[in-house]
Amino acid sequence: ETLVRFSLLDSRFFPAPTTILITMFEMIKSGVLLSDLRVSLFRILGGFLLGAIPGLIIGLTMGIFPIVKIILDPIVNATYPIPKLAIMPLIMIIFGLTEFEKMVIIALGTIFLVLMNTVSGVINLDKIYMDVAKNYGASKKDYYLTVALPGALPMIFTGLKLGMGMALLLIVASEMNGASQGIGYRIWASYSIFNIPEMFVCFIVMSALGYIFTDILDKLERIIIPWKQV
Repeated sequence: ETLVRFSLLDSRFFPAPTTILITMFEMIKSGVLLSDLRVSLFRILGGFLLGAIPGLIIGLTMGIFPIVKIILDPIVNATYPIPKLAIMPLIMIIFGLTEFEKMVIIALGTIFLVLMNTVSGVINLDKIYMDVAKNYGASKKDYYLTVALPGALPMIFTGLKLGMGMALLLIVASEMNGASQGIGYRIWASYSIFNIPEMFVCFIVMSALGYIFTDILDKLERIIIPWKQV
């Protein structure tokens, strides 16, 4: 604020905090910011669930059954390094410029992080748990729900937190094309007309979302796995 006031910092690129706050108030008052936030939250949560649920199920299966891990490991290792932004044109061709297309982009970034952390959590379980379950005649459902899932929960939550962070990163990219609303769209629209204060408001909102989602997952972790110190 002081640097801008004394013209030691270019306000065209780094607006004063008061300017940003005034812009935020105006965006809230007009309803633009809340509307963009609502749209982006729908896409973020939809894409996150679309990636996290399959990632969790496949990860548990790979961790429990070595043959499944042997088959899927090469596929995961080959597809994970592909930049998700690089395949955006292909996703847009397949799904069109729809809400589902944006969720798919986010899901692709989420699924690998949840999957790999889940596999790691199951594999690192003490073998005695599996042996006890086997000796007591546990069914496949029991392996999933009473052995693998509870034992891998700490690593699963790590994957969920990383996945949510990736979802927030990809929402900006997914709203670059074919969007008329959303926080990511607003960032690019503000940039294109050089409305820098508005762009900074969107940065602040994205940071707040990251903090809020991480805090929610931390609280859930304490409730679901109280034996783990978070």
